[in-house]
Amino acid sequence: MLPKDLTRNLKSRLNILAGQLHGIVKMLDAETTAPEQILVQFKAVTNGLSTAEHLLLDEVFRKSLALQIVDVVGACPGDCQDAGRIEELRREFPTLTEAELTKKMRELREIGGRLEQHNAVAAAKESPKKA
Repeated sequence: MLPKDLTRNLKSRLNILAGQLHGIVKMLDAETTAPEQILVQFKAVTNGLSTAEHLLLDEVFRKSLALQIVDVVGACPGDCQDAGRIEELRREFPTLTEAELTKKMRELREIGGRLEQHNAVAAAKESPKKA
C-alpha cells in the first residue's frame, strides 16, 4: 500500500496532466494553433508523467531496498564476509538515486544468497556439537 501523501501527490499530478491533455485536444481543434505550441504541451505532459512515474518507482524501490537491508543486517551475525559492505550500503541508503536503487537491490540479493550459505554452514557445524 502506498503512503497517503504519495497517493495524494500522484493524483494531483495526474489531474493536472488530464487538464493539459484536454488543453492539447482544444489546441488541435483550433486551426490557428502553431505546431510548436502543441509540441511544447506534449513535452510538458511527457515530463509530468515521467515525474509521477519516478515518484512511484522511488517509493516502491526504496521501500523494497530498505527491507532487503533489514534482512541482510539480521542475517549477518557481524562476522560474515560481507559485514563491511552491508554497513556501507546501510549508510548510503538515504542518499541513493533512483538509478542506483536497482543496482543496490541486485547487490543485496547476492549478499543475501551468500549469507544463506554462510548461515547454513554455520548451523551444520553447530548441529554435531549439540548432539
